[in-house]
Amino acid sequence: MHNKVLTVQLSSSQISEEKIDDAVITRFLGGRGLGVKLFIDHVPLHVTALAPENVLVYATGPLTATTVPTSGRSSLVTKSPLTHTILYSNTGGYVGSTFKTNGYDALLIQGALEDPGYVVIDGNDGSTLKAARELWGLNTRETMQELKKREGENIHALLIGQAGEHQVLLSSIMNDGDRRAFGRGGPGAVMGSKNLKAIVFKPGNHRAAIADRQRLQTYVKSAVDKINMTPITQVSLPKFGTSALINIINELGMLPNKNFQEGFSEHAEAVSGEAIREKIFRKKEGCYGCPIQCGRLTKAGNMEGKGPEYETAAMLGPNLGVYDLQTVTHANYLCNLYGLDTISTGGTLACAMELQQKGVLNIDELTFGNRNALPSLIKKIAFKEGIGKDLAQGSKRLAERYDHPETAMEVKGLEVPAYDPRGAKGHALGYATSNRGACHLTGYLVAMEVFAAPKKIPRHTTMGKADLLILKQHQSAVEDSLVVCKFASWALGFDFYARFAKAVTGVDFNVSTLMEIGERIYTLEHLFNLREGFTAAEDTLPSRFLEEPLTDGPATNTEVPLRQMLNEYYAARKWSAEGMPTQEKLSELGLSKLEGM
Repeated sequence: MHNKVLTVQLSSSQISEEKIDDAVITRFLGGRGLGVKLFIDHVPLHVTALAPENVLVYATGPLTATTVPTSGRSSLVTKSPLTHTILYSNTGGYVGSTFKTNGYDALLIQGALEDPGYVVIDGNDGSTLKAARELWGLNTRETMQELKKREGENIHALLIGQAGEHQVLLSSIMNDGDRRAFGRGGPGAVMGSKNLKAIVFKPGNHRAAIADRQRLQTYVKSAVDKINMTPITQVSLPKFGTSALINIINELGMLPNKNFQEGFSEHAEAVSGEAIREKIFRKKEGCYGCPIQCGRLTKAGNMEGKGPEYETAAMLGPNLGVYDLQTVTHANYLCNLYGLDTISTGGTLACAMELQQKGVLNIDELTFGNRNALPSLIKKIAFKEGIGKDLAQGSKRLAERYDHPETAMEVKGLEVPAYDPRGAKGHALGYATSNRGACHLTGYLVAMEVFAAPKKIPRHTTMGKADLLILKQHQSAVEDSLVVCKFASWALGFDFYARFAKAVTGVDFNVSTLMEIGERIYTLEHLFNLREGFTAAEDTLPSRFLEEPLTDGPATNTEVPLRQMLNEYYAARKWSAEGMPTQEKLSELGLSKLEGM
């Protein structure tokens, strides 16, 4: 680690550096953990997410830009305008490794610009703010092309499209044009509210020190060997990408169809990973230092781009009653060009289509299965045109406006991803208790409930799920803070990450100390949400999952017995029935209640 944070105060156009104390790194690592710590230290009480006072923190981790496999990732932390919770997000590609070479571990952005601009991070010649009036209004691919003309072909960048400029609550911060994203919770709207079009990273020559390079390389070789011998990371992900899940999840009765009204479709094969490989696949690609190469470059009609990933194919496909691969791929491209989260876009459109189905709305475009209308609907969301003004607010606000909250498949305002929780009870608990709202990555218990990794547990039972989920939530926080890709963990045990961390930093990390750090991060995020007014009442699921059993498919006649699992979860965490951590637990983690609680 460089132990340095770069602060950009947009309102005053000031850029400064600060040292990060060693104790902060030891307690929070980097990435998500460091981002959460810096965010809470600098953000005002009850800040409005789209106000200048909200803070964006971009952070890398101790393993970023090393030879550790999948160590090219980085994290973002802010307050979500969609959910009002803390928002943590993670992205791959090459932005993280490039930022790290500039001599910093984190970037703290405060205030707002009067006119559109962008930041250039340059650890060699000095970082600067530049005007971006000519870039405002461009899509993400056009923006990246223009930035390369201005700043050089070897740059990498985080940027927003038109959806972020219009402060659409579903908007993402995109990575290197339309390639990857900080996708969920509306971070693109936060950048748009700051008049910040892009953050450009120039390559630097600052290399973070590695405590034991020889030992690190021994561990790296062993890790790469394991990745190359594990079926999921050796075959499934490289061959089909994440869309290999379409057929698997459909066969389990967990694939969202028509706003989660159904969990199985005989037509799902049409948008599967196998169909993508056969019909539109061009080549695979990967992020910095990645031996897995799960990315798909595809071509549909006259458009080329990346994806669709599993979540995208499911949420813009079967969840909308659409089973045409060309349509789903085109919709994915458009979301990436405008800078929209594909999960929340699909979830919000499905909510609107159910309102249409119920006769609440009378807009022909919003009919399940109307594939021809999908491109225009996505554009309307990005530009807040017509019904797009309502859709741009997300499913929770949309459903509440039309007095049918039961049609919004969301938790804490964040749309539910593409796993029907009625088919995997531990995963359901993960949705309910995630600090950022419905999130499949925060505690991916599907790995055990469906894929038997590292061991098989029955997916329809509840016994013991709370303890296993807590373990996964802490592991996820550590992975996001080191920062490494979760796909590598399909092959690597958690002990690998402890060895990596010790070899890189010289600190005597082990599995136990890393898990304590993960719990500290997760608890601090939870404390922020409590301070902002969230209660245990928000740790819930849409009524559909609690009260409406599926009527066909392998998960028939199952709903989620959430209350029982929540009681076990709070007790295991040493939280009160209201979700407040006990003083004993806070002291154990070296935390205290936040000011204003």
